Formats: sequence, C-alpha cells, structure tokens
Amino acid sequence: MPGIKCLVLCPTRELAIQIYNSAKSYSKFTKVKAVVIHGGVSDVRQKRDLKQEVDILIATPDEADRMLDMGFIHDIKKIIKAIPLKRQTMLFSATMPDSIKNLCNNILVNPVNITITPQLTPVENIQQKVYFVEREDKKLLLIKLLKDDKIDSALVFMRTKHGANKVQKVLSSAGISAAAIHGNKSQSSRQSALRDFKAKRIKALVATDIVSRGIDIDNLSHVINYELPDTSETYIHRIGRTARAGRSGESITFCSKQELNMFNEIERFCKIKFEVISTNLKSKTK
Repeated sequence: MPGIKCLVLCPTRELAIQIYNSAKSYSKFTKVKAVVIHGGVSDVRQKRDLKQEVDILIATPDEADRMLDMGFIHDIKKIIKAIPLKRQTMLFSATMPDSIKNLCNNILVNPVNITITPQLTPVENIQQKVYFVEREDKKLLLIKLLKDDKIDSALVFMRTKHGANKVQKVLSSAGISAAAIHGNKSQSSRQSALRDFKAKRIKALVATDIVSRGIDIDNLSHVINYELPDTSETYIHRIGRTARAGRSGESITFCSKQELNMFNEIERFCKIKFEVISTNLKSKTK
C-alpha cells in the first residue's frame, strides 16, 4: 500500500495495541501517523484509517501464542512477497530457537546479529520457586496462595483455553477476583480483563501463553505457572512479565508428577535451581 514507510508485525492483538500506543506517544510532536490493524473488532474504522496517509502500520495477521505457530509463518511469507524487495528488515526476539534462525536465513540478507542481553538468562530480580504438588491439588494450593495478602497481583499461566476458563471460575467461586484471557475471548472482553488487572481491580489474570509475549504489566508481583509450558523458551517469556524495569518479582511453579521431565528440562536450560517450597507428591522421582 503506497505511503506506508514501516510495517510492524506481531503475534497477538494486545501486543499490537501496546506497540501502537507507544508509537503514538513517541511521535506525539511529529507528523508521523501510526495505525493498528487486528482481528476481533469491526474493520470499518480500520479500513477508514488505512485510506489516510499512514507512515507506520502495526498489525497481527494471524494471531498466535508464538510467532511461528499455526498459520502465522504462512502469512509472513505472503506479506514478504507483497512488500518491496529492497527494504530494511529487523526481527526482535527475546529467544532465538532454531525455527527463528531458519526464518532469519530465509528472509534476511547477510544479517547482523545484535544481542543486548545474554540469551535465555532468567531475570536476576525474579525469585523462582516450585511446589511439587499432585495435579488434583493445584486448585486448592492456588486458592490458598492468592488469599494471602503477600501476593498483590498474579498472572496465572495455563496451557489451554478451557483450563484458563475452569481455573478462573474456581477462583471466582472462592471469592478471589479473577478474569480469564485467551484466544477464544472477544477482543472487548480481553481488553477489559487486561485493563482491570493493570488497574488492580482484579487480583488474578488467568491466561494462556498469548499473554507471555511482550505484554508489559507494571508492578506485577507474581507469575504463577499453574501448568508448565511446552518449551523452556516459553517459560522464560512467562516469568519475564514480572520484575520489569529493574523491579523485583516472584515466579511460582506448580509441578505435578506428569510434569517432572519438563521441569527438569527447564532447570537445565536456565542453568538454575528452583527454591523448593513444598513437596507433596505421593511418589517423586526427581
């Protein structure tokens, strides 16, 4: 589309909106015009905005928990074919797995690799703790922890959308203010849940890994891994939601017998030893 000088692609709607708000703030006293495009809302306004003179277009073509999940990589390839051959392309990633490296090799020409911080090093200001607990006891443990005033706010990570809904209902039934956020929620519902959580109107936000990538939440005291993720890289992204901008934070992981292998892999990958708070497994091989 003529006039667009910069295209910014990101994997989730929340991140697209966050980048758009930052672009507006940074360009406040300039003539630079930014527009955000994403699903889940009426496209009437978005089409109208695109007809204006646009300098920066921020968009998510096919939402995904991870940049290369589902159809996202296919959309990226289509977009690459449609943009000028002569261009500057920059990729930003907190982690650099082989899939990202392969993507770089395919779409970049003699790229320069710039590493700002050591790759995959957990934030030093995060206390990382683990409860070894039976899967069926996780709900009671979560309720007990969240009823403690020591936890000001908690981002609770689940592996599935169904699980997020289920745990949110359990917390609400226990008198703990909570909301769920995932890909099946409407965009207005997701934005409302995120606003309420940032404003401390709710104590717990139960989410899938759609929230683990890039979302900035000020003063988030705790990240709780109710279920372990599929990869160690995702664990790094999850805990990175706390202890931002030099602050301290705490990550609490619930590990069942079924998750011991993944937990051991995370410890090896991160080159750390978790602080063990409790061991309530009937049989534990660790």
